[in-house]
Amino acid sequence: MQPVYPAICGLTLDRPRIMGIVNVTPDSFSDGGDVTTVQAAVARAAAMQAADILDIGGESTRPGAETVSMAEEISRVAPAIRAIRDAGIITPISIDTRKAAVAEAALEAGADMVNDVSAFRYDPELADLVAARGVPVCLMHSKGDPATMQHDPHYVDVVQEVMDHLAERLEFAASRGIARAGVILDPGIGFGKTLAHNLALLAELPRLHDLGAPVLLGASRKKFIGTIGGAEVAKDRMPGSIAVALHGAAMGVHILRVHDVPETAQALALWRAITLAKPL
Repeated sequence: MQPVYPAICGLTLDRPRIMGIVNVTPDSFSDGGDVTTVQAAVARAAAMQAADILDIGGESTRPGAETVSMAEEISRVAPAIRAIRDAGIITPISIDTRKAAVAEAALEAGADMVNDVSAFRYDPELADLVAARGVPVCLMHSKGDPATMQHDPHYVDVVQEVMDHLAERLEFAASRGIARAGVILDPGIGFGKTLAHNLALLAELPRLHDLGAPVLLGASRKKFIGTIGGAEVAKDRMPGSIAVALHGAAMGVHILRVHDVPETAQALALWRAITLAKPL
């Protein structure tokens, strides 16, 4: 039986929560360029009424992506977050960034938590900010950096190595004064991993619960789904993405990070009604 974790951003984790992706970037792998204005960001957030959390990102971390300057990233995310709040949208907001300065600007604009794909390896000062603000944080496993992470990634035992890395990052977070109750862990599907690595991690998701922290799964529209499902275009991978999300829910994942929020919410409602007799 899984432990009961404290609420994150006021959300209990007794059922799978949906994190809706809002990329205010020109080059994200799936929806880059879709949200290029503050108005578009507000419209995207408003369309994600079924999301429990909104994840706002201003720097693409797709394979091959180059680093964006702090000033540019702040100029993308802070006005969008402020406008979403000004529009009366009260859904908790996560800032998807590796940089302390960007996270600080986002928190000032109205964000509630941090989602760091580097798990504090890119900017250790981000850990100090999280500790000082007392906000939740998601720490993800990745190998290398976005520009190079898919250059022949190698593991002896991908599941164990991901778990060891996340355990070490948990210890680092604690050493910087971050409360364990506010940390979420993400195995980093697609970040420095081949199709076989991704499938191995998905098959062994329950092992991540041994780390004693809530688990986030972000597999939406990723390349392996298209490879297996025959969908070259990322936006055509919604059915496969939902299949992976439902698998994650069955494996006890607490937060599902997705592009297709209404569709995922509907699928989860049916899954929950069928398997647990507890509709959302």
